Amino acid sequence: MMRMEPFSQLLIAAARQHLRMRKKKCLSPSASLNLAGEIFAVAAGLKPAFLYDYTPAGISQIVSYIQELQNISQLGGRLHILSIAENVFLINLETMQLWLEMVLQKNTVFFVDVAASKTCPGFCEPEDVDFIKGHLVEILCHVKAQATDTSQILSSSPAISTECNLCTLFGVLLGFPAAYSFPAQKSFENCLSLVPLRVFTIQATFCKISNDFRVRFYSFSVPESLYPVMKTDLSMWCENLQNAFKTQKYFADLSISTEVVTQVAVTL
Repeated sequence: MMRMEPFSQLLIAAARQHLRMRKKKCLSPSASLNLAGEIFAVAAGLKPAFLYDYTPAGISQIVSYIQELQNISQLGGRLHILSIAENVFLINLETMQLWLEMVLQKNTVFFVDVAASKTCPGFCEPEDVDFIKGHLVEILCHVKAQATDTSQILSSSPAISTECNLCTLFGVLLGFPAAYSFPAQKSFENCLSLVPLRVFTIQATFCKISNDFRVRFYSFSVPESLYPVMKTDLSMWCENLQNAFKTQKYFADLSISTEVVTQVAVTL
């Protein structure tokens, strides 16, 4: 069993104080520490955003919780809470701006069409990519507008309405080098059933907690049939992450692993 250090106890207490729901159990110690780890990863610029899905906490609760983390340990980066279609993201304004600019200008994300009507996954058509990028431009403008207000180290903004497939949009915002696309207005089904997928898992030791406690930063997949075309760019993405990892102090022992899996059904 992991020995609880004072810093760990402060993180657990912060989650229990600010994120507890009425008549609901509070987060377990391990979930509390993992949540803190993901937030520290965003603050350190290791990922542009984190999607909060631990409890049905409201934005005001999440704001007070992150403010408590800032009091416990000075978080780096300008943080912002952004809500999209009732989903809450914590974003690093600087990292997100740079990431979206790269996606729009240098095509650093592969958009993979997995519509149920297709016999196998393939790359999106140019017009579909342009449609997705149009919504990303709107979000980039919103992020830039929030970044101009330097009076707060933590800010929040109301929901952005978007007609873009949220699965695709969220994949980009979370910093994945590949995002799945399908006509969500017609169906949420896809053509990934029994398709070999190469799954990438990126994690590291949260050394401010313990030399044994690891936090997963990223988990995403790409169709194995498309991997040869994507391999060089995915390797560059991993290299950029490794370089960013060298500039932070919260985590150690970065691990990037892959495995090929096949599932009867894939939920996106």
